[in-house]
Amino acid sequence: MHDVLSRIALGAVMMMFACSANSASLDEEMRLAAKLHKQAETPQAMAIWQRLSAQGSADAAYNLAVIHQHGDGVPVDHAKAMSWYRTAAEQGDKVSQFQIGLMYQTGQGVEANPAEAHRWFTMHRQHHLHHAHQPQMVAWRKQALALIEDRDRREMAVRSKLQGQQVLADLKQRAQPIDSPQTLALNTDNGR
Repeated sequence: MHDVLSRIALGAVMMMFACSANSASLDEEMRLAAKLHKQAETPQAMAIWQRLSAQGSADAAYNLAVIHQHGDGVPVDHAKAMSWYRTAAEQGDKVSQFQIGLMYQTGQGVEANPAEAHRWFTMHRQHHLHHAHQPQMVAWRKQALALIEDRDRREMAVRSKLQGQQVLADLKQRAQPIDSPQTLALNTDNGR
């Protein structure tokens, strides 16, 4: 039993190192591609981004979309830009979803379509609307509401106490006899 647990733990540790190594190599490759692109070696950068995009990197697909949309080292090609933005958007990249919406709004590479633009602009928000009804979200909203109501009650109690003290002070002042020294001082101060 102990050997099985040891092997499982060792396997988990090795997987963590492999994932972190893959992440580090992805970051290194993205930096290398950006450096190549900056040095006007766009074909080499594109080869790296295409390979990384095929491996599931939304960032690589986004970079390919941007260079095609703006003709940065390649001829302007809105159809290719749209294709790469879609690749990134399908992986949940919100910026790519927004860019597709802009392209539909302005008719860049596609026929202008305000309804389709709106769909892409709001895609991420609509995708997550179902979270609003999950039990944990409902519980958090109730907890937040209770905290806000409690804070408001405490603030109202403090204000009420201060206002009550002010009302009592005003009433005491008015209840002073007319000939009292405080009333005479008030009347003199008020020009009476």
